[in-house]
Amino acid sequence: MPTEPEQTTVTEPVSLDPAHRVLPSHTSPLAAGASKPFGGPVGEHAALGRHWFWSPLRVALLLAVVGLTLSWFGKAACIQQYPGADGTPELDWRSGRPYVAMCYSDVVPLYSAERLNEPGTFPYKTSWVDNEGTSEAQVRYMEYPVLSGLFQWVNAKLTDAWLAGAEAGFLPGAIPVAVYFNISALWLAIAWLVTVWAVAMTNRRRPWDAALVAVSPLMLVHAFTNFDTLATAFAAGGVLAWSRRRPMLAGLLIGLGAAVKLYPLFLLGPLLILCIRAGKVRAWTTAALTAAGAWLAVNLPIALAYPVGWREFFRLNGERGMDPDSLYNVISYFTGWPGFDGLLRSGETPVWLNTVTAVLFLACCAGIAFLGLNAPIRPRFAQLGFLVVAAFLLTNKVWSPQYSLWLVPLAVLALPRWRLLLGWMVLDALVWAPRMFFYLGEDNRGLPEGWFLGTVVVRDIAVLALCALIIRDIRRPEKDLVRASGDDDPAGGVLDRARDVLIYRGGVFSRRSPAASARSR
Repeated sequence: MPTEPEQTTVTEPVSLDPAHRVLPSHTSPLAAGASKPFGGPVGEHAALGRHWFWSPLRVALLLAVVGLTLSWFGKAACIQQYPGADGTPELDWRSGRPYVAMCYSDVVPLYSAERLNEPGTFPYKTSWVDNEGTSEAQVRYMEYPVLSGLFQWVNAKLTDAWLAGAEAGFLPGAIPVAVYFNISALWLAIAWLVTVWAVAMTNRRRPWDAALVAVSPLMLVHAFTNFDTLATAFAAGGVLAWSRRRPMLAGLLIGLGAAVKLYPLFLLGPLLILCIRAGKVRAWTTAALTAAGAWLAVNLPIALAYPVGWREFFRLNGERGMDPDSLYNVISYFTGWPGFDGLLRSGETPVWLNTVTAVLFLACCAGIAFLGLNAPIRPRFAQLGFLVVAAFLLTNKVWSPQYSLWLVPLAVLALPRWRLLLGWMVLDALVWAPRMFFYLGEDNRGLPEGWFLGTVVVRDIAVLALCALIIRDIRRPEKDLVRASGDDDPAGGVLDRARDVLIYRGGVFSRRSPAASARSR
C-alpha cells in the first residue's frame, strides 16, 4: 500500500502590516541602486505605511501612467496625417513609416480591414471578400474572439460620436482612424493599470514588485500594439480574485478573459493540479464552471445569430501557417528543412503543423502536472501558471510580439528577481526593432531574416531560462524568494498554507489519512 506522505510544514500567516513588507531596496541590488537618487535604501528603523497619500500601489500606478504615456508617443508617429491628392487628410504610412519609425500597431489597419469604418456594420455579421475577382477570393468576417471584436466595434461607434461632435465644433477633429486609435488606447491603458493594481494587491507583502509591471519595457513597446492588455487585466484580476478565496469571481474573470484572448483559460490547468494535491477540487470546480458559463454567455448569442462569422476566429487559427516569430520558422530557416511548411497547401489546413504544436504543448502540460504533484512542497499558483503560458508560447505556431505581455504579471508573481526579469523584458522588447526592419524588406534597406530570427532565438532562450529558474525554485523551495520571506502562496487563496492530501511519489499516488486531512482543515 502507498505510504502516507511526509507532513508538509505550514507556518502561521505573516502579518500584512506595512512594517512587515518585503523591501526591494534591501533584497534586490537593482532596486537598491535605483533608490540612490531618492535617498538610498529604506532605513532599518524607517516608519513604513505612514504617508497620507503615497503608497507602493499609488507609486506603481503613477509609474504606469508615465510608461503608458511614453508608449503612446511611441505609436503616435503611425497616426500622423498629410494632405492627399484632393486636399483631404490621409493617414501617413508612406515610405514604410510603420517599420522605419517602429510605431506599427494592429489597431490602425484593423479599423478599415475589419470594416469598422463603414456605417451599419457589425462584427461577425458583416462580411467582405478578400482578393475579389481572383482564384484566391475568400469571404471574410471579424477574425478576433467575441469580446475583442465587440471592443473594436464599440470604439468605432465612439469614434463616430466623437467625429459628430467635432463637426459640430464641440471637439477637436482628426482623421477617423486617429480618433479610433486614441479611444482604443485609452481603454487599453486603463486595462494595464488594472493589471498593475491586481499584481500589487495579490502579493500584499511585496507590493513594490508591481513596479516591474508598471515600467515593463514590454509595456512600453506593446501596450497599444494589439488588444492584449485587456486579456492581462482579466487574467491578473482572476488571479487576484482567487487569492482572495473567491473562486466564482475568479472563474468569471478568467472566462471573460478567454473571450478576449484564449490564454487566461490556461490558468485553470495549474489550478486543477494544485487543487487535486491540496484536496480543494470543489473550489476549482466552482471556478471552472463559472469560467465556462461566462465564456458561453458572451459567445453563445453571437454563435447562434452569426455562426459562420463566429467560427472565423477558429477557422483562421486552424489554417494559419507558422508565424515568423515561432520556433518552427527558426528551425526551418537555420536548417534549410521545409518540413513545417511542406504539408501546407494553399487553401488547406496545416494538419501536421497543428498536430505537432498540440502534441508538444500537451507534453509540456503533462510535465508541468507531474512537477506540480511531485514537488517536495506544493508549487505556488503563479509558478505553474507562468510555466503553462510560457510552454504555450514556445510550442505554438504563432508568437505575435505582443503576446509576451501575457507573461509579465505572472513572471513578477512567480519569480520576483528584479534584475533577471528586467533583463528578460529588455531582450524580449528589443525583438521589435529587427522585426520591424525585417518587414521593411531588404530592398528597402531592411534587415535579412536571419538577423531577426537570431533575436527570436535569444528571446526564447531567455524565457526558457526563466522557466528553469522557476522549476529550480519549485524543486528547492528554499531558493524561492517569496517563501524565503515567510509566505506560502500569496496567490493561492484556498491553497495558501493548506496541507497536501495527495502527492505523486515513486510512481504512485500517496494519500494522507482522513485524520490528518481533518487536522489540516
